[in-house]
Amino acid sequence: MGFASGYLDKRTLFPGLISEVPDRRTGIIIVVPAYDEPGISGLLDSLAHCEEPGCAVEVLVIINAPQDAPGLSIENNGLTIKNIESWKKKNKDCFFRLFYFNADPVVRGWGVGLARKTGMDEAARRFNITGNPDGVILNIDADCTVDPSYLKAVYEGLYLRKDRSACSIYFEHPLSGIVLQQSFYLCITLYELHLRYYYQALTFTGFPFVFHTVGSAMAVKALAYVRAGGMNRRQAGEDFYFIQKLVPAGGFFYLNTTTVFPSPRASGRVPFGTGASMARMNTGKEVLYLSYNLQAFRDLRIMFGLLDDIYDTDISSLPSVYQRLPESIKMFTVMDEWTNKLAEIKNNTSGLSSFKKRYFGWFNMFRVVKYLNFVHISYFDKMDVTISARDLLNETGKGEYLNNATDLLWFYRRMEKES
Repeated sequence: MGFASGYLDKRTLFPGLISEVPDRRTGIIIVVPAYDEPGISGLLDSLAHCEEPGCAVEVLVIINAPQDAPGLSIENNGLTIKNIESWKKKNKDCFFRLFYFNADPVVRGWGVGLARKTGMDEAARRFNITGNPDGVILNIDADCTVDPSYLKAVYEGLYLRKDRSACSIYFEHPLSGIVLQQSFYLCITLYELHLRYYYQALTFTGFPFVFHTVGSAMAVKALAYVRAGGMNRRQAGEDFYFIQKLVPAGGFFYLNTTTVFPSPRASGRVPFGTGASMARMNTGKEVLYLSYNLQAFRDLRIMFGLLDDIYDTDISSLPSVYQRLPESIKMFTVMDEWTNKLAEIKNNTSGLSSFKKRYFGWFNMFRVVKYLNFVHISYFDKMDVTISARDLLNETGKGEYLNNATDLLWFYRRMEKES
C-alpha cells in the first residue's frame, strides 16, 4: 500500500484522470484550475521558459464550469482545450508533460475549490504510484506567468528540503502594461498594498504564523497534502482554509527566491479575492481601498505581549489580567470565554513554549480574521490603505515617509523579498 492509498480510497471524488503512467523521476506536478481561460497559452509559454529543475515535471489543467455558466464561457472552455492541444503539437520538445481533464458539467459544485481538489488529488495519486511522498503539488492559475527561476526555486527550496513540507510563494501583480486600462493597474496597486500591509501588520503584532494565502502561489508535498485531508471544495477562500490546515503541522515557509505574476484583471467568478476586488474598484463604487485600522493590530500586539505574564499568572488571577486587555479585544471575547480558555490551556501545558503553541492553536488565523472583521463593524473605522501602510512604516521605525501608493507598494515588496 502506498503512502496515499488510504486517502485516495476515501477522500477523492474521481478515479484516475490520466491513463499514462507517470515518469518515476517526476518531482513536481503543477495543478491549474481553468474556467473560461482561452488564453492559457500565456501560462504554458511562461512555464516552458523556466529553467529546468533537477526532476521531471507534469502540468495538469482542470477545465471546469459551474452549472449556471454562460454559453460564451462554455465555448471558451472548448477553445481552451483546442489551444492546449495546439500548444502541445507546437512544443513537442518541451521538458514537461502536459495533461488536461475536461470536467463533467453534470457534477455539482464546480468552482476553483473543487477544481484544485480534483487536480491535487490526481497529483497525489500519481506520486503514490511512483512512491514519492516528497513530490511537490504546485498550484498556479491559468492567467498567471512566472519568473524563469520558478521551477528551480521550488525544486531546491521545497522538494530537496526534508525539513519543509509546504510553502506560499512570493508574488507580484503587474503594475503597468498595454493589455488593461490604466485604471486597472491603479486598482491592483491598492489591492496588493492591502495584502502586504496586512502581512506586515500581522507580523508587527507578534503573531507567529504569518503567510500570504494566495491559491495561485502555493505548494505542498504529497504526504503533507494527504495528512491535511486534502483540498476543500469551497467556491472561494479555498486557499486560505487549506493553508490554515498546513501551517500548524510544521514545515511551512515563505519561498521568496522566485516570483509568480498573477493577473490584475477583474472577475465575477468568486465573491471575494483579487478578481472581485478589482471588479468593485473599477466600477467606481470604491474610490479608495479601505483596509484594516492600524489600531486593531496595536491591540492584538498588546494582547500577544501579555502571554509571558499570563503563563506566570495563577488561574485565579486571570480575570485581573483580562482587564488589562484593550477594549476591542474585550468586545470580541467576553471575560468568561477568555478566562476559561486560558485556564484550560494553562492546565494542559507544561512550559512556556507549549503554552504559546496551544494558545495560538486557539487564537489562530481564523480567529484573527474574525476579530478584525468584528471590530471593523462595531469599533474601528476602516482606513485608506495608503494611510494605514504609511503609518505602519512610521510606527515600526522603517524611516520611510511615503505617501504614494505605488512607492509604498514597492517598499513593502522589498521588505518581503529581503526578509
